Amino acid sequence: MTRFIFLLFIAVLVGFAALAHAGLDDGKAAYDRGDYATAYKLFKDLAEQGDAHAQFNLGVMYDEAKSVTQDYAEALKWFRKAAEQGDAKARYNLAVAYFKGRGVSQNYAEAVNWYRKAAEQGNADAQFGLGVMYDFGAGVSKDYIQAVKWYRKAAEQGNALSQYGMGEMYRDGHGVPQDFILAHMWLNLATAQGNPEAEKMRDELAERMTPSQIAEAQRLAREWKPKGPD
Repeated sequence: MTRFIFLLFIAVLVGFAALAHAGLDDGKAAYDRGDYATAYKLFKDLAEQGDAHAQFNLGVMYDEAKSVTQDYAEALKWFRKAAEQGDAKARYNLAVAYFKGRGVSQNYAEAVNWYRKAAEQGNADAQFGLGVMYDFGAGVSKDYIQAVKWYRKAAEQGNALSQYGMGEMYRDGHGVPQDFILAHMWLNLATAQGNPEAEKMRDELAERMTPSQIAEAQRLAREWKPKGPD
């Protein structure tokens, strides 16, 4: 896989997952209207009572410096509390923190650990992240079959970066038999979501395909439907 997807992966991980909604309507409403002081108070009160969603949201506020001074270590503390209660977004954010060394020492093995926990809950961003870790052997042994497994789960949910990843894996025959038709299909889907690198790769691949192969790939892309979390 080209270095582009890895660099893009890093860029994507600069931003953590957004606020969770469940059970926190008043805090979320305050946040959405820009009343961060009220949102912070509501989230903090609930977080200190052990509410995982509030803990996650409080972590986001510290990460984004909303009503409080930006503090990655404090954000990490609240993400961890929520993650340990099973909150998938918090687990993803904890993985990101370890991957980036953000509020904690960089640790790819711990990043893999938390990506896996969130990925197994169906979080598409975490599934993509875990796929990249296997693809590049970061914090885990390089394993193209495992990389494809996790890229596919996210790609089938509509994750554009994973669709790009699947296109490249099929193009190169990494973890799957080489198949230009399926490669073109996945790249076409990623292109439809605005990925310029996917478009470039798709068009370059098309030069190596017959018209009938391209037509079949386009048909598959048209008929493709996203699936729910797996």
